Amino acid sequence: MIQKAYESTLELTVEQMRSIFGQHDLYVKKMEKDLQVEIVDRNGAIKITGERAHVEKARSILEQLMILSERGNEIEEQSVDYAITMGMEDEEELITEIDRDLICHTVSGKPIKPKTVGQKKYVDAIRDNMIVFGLGPAGTGKTYLAMAMAITAFKANEVSRIILTRPAIEAGEKLGFLPGDLQSKVDPYLRPLYDALYQIMGAESFTRNMEKGLIEVAPLAYMRGRTLDNAFIILDEAQNTTPAQMKMFLTRIGFGSKVIVTGDASQKDLAPDVKSGLDVAEKVLHGIDDIAFCNLTNKDVVRHPLVQKIVKAYDDYESRQAKFKERRNQGVKENDKKKNRG
Repeated sequence: MIQKAYESTLELTVEQMRSIFGQHDLYVKKMEKDLQVEIVDRNGAIKITGERAHVEKARSILEQLMILSERGNEIEEQSVDYAITMGMEDEEELITEIDRDLICHTVSGKPIKPKTVGQKKYVDAIRDNMIVFGLGPAGTGKTYLAMAMAITAFKANEVSRIILTRPAIEAGEKLGFLPGDLQSKVDPYLRPLYDALYQIMGAESFTRNMEKGLIEVAPLAYMRGRTLDNAFIILDEAQNTTPAQMKMFLTRIGFGSKVIVTGDASQKDLAPDVKSGLDVAEKVLHGIDDIAFCNLTNKDVVRHPLVQKIVKAYDDYESRQAKFKERRNQGVKENDKKKNRG
């Protein structure tokens, strides 16, 4: 039982309470567990009890969630998890600052905004630089936010077209053996990009602009030999490019263009002896003006909270494996030294 040494009261409307508490009080129970407080509804007044520092932290987090709710945001489990994480780092007030950055709306009217500090830095980098590398695990919004920024720039006439590309690694960039025309050949590899376009732009608008050639979705191999002027270009799944492909792509960029390269170094589909163009580009291009590298982490995962836990579990596992391998190699070297001395 929590010792009720301190308590604080917070007034919430019925709508705010319904939004912030979650179904079956799921979000409040999460806050109680993580922040070691007790939160009770007393006829519209929320009473928070526990140790003073914990109570004040919980109150501050609830106040930030109230502001988000008042702005029309749907409070999701991920929102609460991130608010708690930021609260633990004494940065909970950044949540409402991040929320001010509206990129655009989906065709259904849902606002698209960065949801984490990492995502906010990524969006700002896209605004401020000609080329941006968005690096990080699945679910961090790398591609989706880039698509939202591309569509926003296109609608504002900042660029005349959008070009989306991916390496079709499964077919080795050689799609000729597949039946049908070019579009039917590459659709399986580019489906995630179509899905984001449909959601943000709407199927009708997408089809119309596609027919006019203002939106192009194509495999990376079809970029060779072109110069891409006045376009917003997104290269997705860049960890599956070779160094030669990455160099070819980056040297296609013309005047008035903006480029976003997204990738997850932990999900390469290349042969074991093939270097990733994304890894090489990170080493070669660091420090060049107008090129930014944004590293998103498991803290920036905005899918189901379980995805964040899965990503972290894999990160921890790979870190342990790397340390084990390093110790084993060190042991082999020491044994070799002993044999040589003997």
